[in-house]
Amino acid sequence: MTDVIEVLIVEDDKRIAKIHQKFIEKIEGFKNIGVAFNAEEAYEWIDSFKPHLVLLDVYFPDKLGTEVLEYIKTNSPNSDIIFITAASETEILKKAFRGGVIDYLLKPLTFERFKESLETYRSKRKLLEKSTHLEEHEIKEIWASSKEMLMNEFTPKGIDAITRSKVYDYLINYPEGTTAEALGKDLGMSRSTARRYLEHLVSENKVYTDLIYGTVGRPERRYILSKS
Repeated sequence: MTDVIEVLIVEDDKRIAKIHQKFIEKIEGFKNIGVAFNAEEAYEWIDSFKPHLVLLDVYFPDKLGTEVLEYIKTNSPNSDIIFITAASETEILKKAFRGGVIDYLLKPLTFERFKESLETYRSKRKLLEKSTHLEEHEIKEIWASSKEMLMNEFTPKGIDAITRSKVYDYLINYPEGTTAEALGKDLGMSRSTARRYLEHLVSENKVYTDLIYGTVGRPERRYILSKS
């Protein structure tokens, strides 16, 4: 592996492409080798230079970024890809995930998030290049960081991806369901925080609710994991 990671930007908005070029200049160890403003230009860059990393948008006048993704995987399989896009449709995300995209950044993008993504990529790349075999904790580091980044990118404000996973895992162990109060006590969070995460899972159709009628007071909501 060379010391410098060569980056191709594929972005049809010249203003945004310029911003990303400036971002790359601020991060040590990365070099922007060029910008493609449409799919055909991207194909020419890919065929000629086989970049280490491609920063890829989704919407272009001539093709979709998912088509460019397929082309890259066929013609430059050693090139890694990060999507930088305003597209949040689940179909696009599915194709990105299945196509081996290593990160998915939503516009508008801060320099901090951009830098985090590239530096995480560099760390994983170094791990994979350093040896033919990795220790278990190194393998976990590679896959956990990818999972966490993707989850955080599509998690609403006020909902932490890791906490959401803990709540979901808790419900798996309680098929009869739970209340916000019981969940809060077991996971060490307030009742209102527990309710917020449970209601978020309801909005995702991961959980449904039922009412518990006690002897006194108002009925309480029980949250039960959906079977589908």
